[in-house]
Amino acid sequence: MKVLFVCNNAYIIGNGLCASARNTVRKLREHGVDARLLSGKNPDPNGPQPDFALDQFKFPFFEPIIRANGFSYAKIQRDVIAKALDWADVVHFEEAFPLESVVRKMALEQGKACTATYHLYPHNITANLGMGKNNPLNKWIINWTKSIVYNHCSDIQCPTAEVARYLRENKIGARLHVISNGLQLPEEPVKAQEVLPDDPIDILCIGRLAREKSQETLLEAMRHSRYASRIQLRFAGHGAKEKAYKKMARRLIDQGILRYEPTFGFYSGPELRELSRKCYLYIHCAWVEVEGLSCLEATREGLVPVIGEGSLVGTSGFALCPESLYPLGDSKALAERIDWWIEHPEERNKMAQAYADAARNYDIDKSIDALVAMFEQSLQK
Repeated sequence: MKVLFVCNNAYIIGNGLCASARNTVRKLREHGVDARLLSGKNPDPNGPQPDFALDQFKFPFFEPIIRANGFSYAKIQRDVIAKALDWADVVHFEEAFPLESVVRKMALEQGKACTATYHLYPHNITANLGMGKNNPLNKWIINWTKSIVYNHCSDIQCPTAEVARYLRENKIGARLHVISNGLQLPEEPVKAQEVLPDDPIDILCIGRLAREKSQETLLEAMRHSRYASRIQLRFAGHGAKEKAYKKMARRLIDQGILRYEPTFGFYSGPELRELSRKCYLYIHCAWVEVEGLSCLEATREGLVPVIGEGSLVGTSGFALCPESLYPLGDSKALAERIDWWIEHPEERNKMAQAYADAARNYDIDKSIDALVAMFEQSLQK
């Protein structure tokens, strides 16, 4: 079975969708599936390149905004697409944009099986255009993506049950499969390290610094926490909101609310794992998130999360207790949760092991087996 993954660019560092595409293709190959990428070229000329490489398409005026939000579009080069489709048995879409629309039309003309993973809500797009949570463009986008890609696919991978619910509500005409994007797990179960709330109390937040990730909720929570002067915030990621968040952090220092200046940076996988083991809590603030593997990657190391709960946040399904949830956007409620965990270190260390054990349910090898079954089903006419 030959599976072609279609993605505008699978090599943007810090973009969860891109990381998922790369990891899935790699693991499929390890499982004996001939999986290849049709994608824009890697911006790093010394890095790996896609099997079928497309040039980058640069949008006039909007390109700096697109790049700042960790994305890149590929040119529609029909000769490269045709070569890729001649090779493929199954065409798997990671997004629904103009590139995917053209590939889908050409694929169906050749009678190829088409499948997809649902990685992006419309809200992910409109939030980065500066729009609010509720606007008519969201409905237009879901209908448009249905018309150009999703309603032409036989099967769709839904990383969480929340995604499947959303697609059913929007009448997607495909078989829906709830399959996590999956975690790479160590062979031996992790023994969570006991961490006490000694100064500074390290609190980790992972993800692009973008509007929909809402990291400002964590910064504002410091104004309400009884332990703010003891907390060291660590933001792992870059993005369009970095400058604004650094200003917010500086104000908290200048006003005497924080003693330890928040840190901002990008970490490699091993560095992030090591940092996760040392931190006391992980905070997830995003108001729209299809799955949120960064949360699972942290809990895999025995880090207890506090997650914003909402209908568009698949991540909230990872919570194992009420103290790991708070109402989205409510900085006071988030501060209360943070303070509770600081005041209950024994409970924190007990739940750390529970979270490390629960993360093993998201083994990427199990996800790959489920995906292979989905691809095989798509080939049954």
